[in-house]
Amino acid sequence: MKQPIRILIADDFPMFREGIRMLLGQERKFEIVGEAGNGDELVRVMETTKADIVITDIEMPVMNGIMATKEIKSKHPQSGVIALTMFGDDHLIVEMLDAGANGYLLKSTRKQELIDAIEAVFGGASYFCNSTSLRLSKMIAQTKLGEKNSGTIFSKKEIEIIKLICEQYASKQIAEVTNLTHRTVEKYRDYIMEKTNSKNMVGIVVYAIRHGLFKP
Repeated sequence: MKQPIRILIADDFPMFREGIRMLLGQERKFEIVGEAGNGDELVRVMETTKADIVITDIEMPVMNGIMATKEIKSKHPQSGVIALTMFGDDHLIVEMLDAGANGYLLKSTRKQELIDAIEAVFGGASYFCNSTSLRLSKMIAQTKLGEKNSGTIFSKKEIEIIKLICEQYASKQIAEVTNLTHRTVEKYRDYIMEKTNSKNMVGIVVYAIRHGLFKP
């Protein structure tokens, strides 16, 4: 039996944390390993739990989710961070993604989408709710950096993998679709991150949309 995905929840409302705990606790594939009521506590609890996935609000006292995400991703780059917030403001989406978040959901999301997001991020993909995807696409389309010719040359296989990343495929799924080994896909991913100067999968998505490699 596979080990459950270890999850850490951060939100300044105890009732909301309890609600998420109850929802995810119904799934055997998840294990809630800790909770935090603010960003500072989140960083400290992360040091003891080493959770696979962090689900965090953005607006929290003492330290917000953006600053906490930066600290967590600098110390635990393999752990996934999903923002779960009431706010879909453009600047918050950008700041959270810049901090290294792998996913962004609004609190109006349904249980199944939260589960899908956790599994996608755990598998190495990024995940955005529909509202966030639309906002992100518009922001990228409107930026003056949206030049289609970046001067960077990609192979056909790299282009194929970039498009699959943009469609929120995890590395294992990409391997199945492309008939490559998981390890080979990971090497391609590293090459693509280097070529696009990206820190994570989100960076590849942003680059691809900006330079006309992918259209949402």
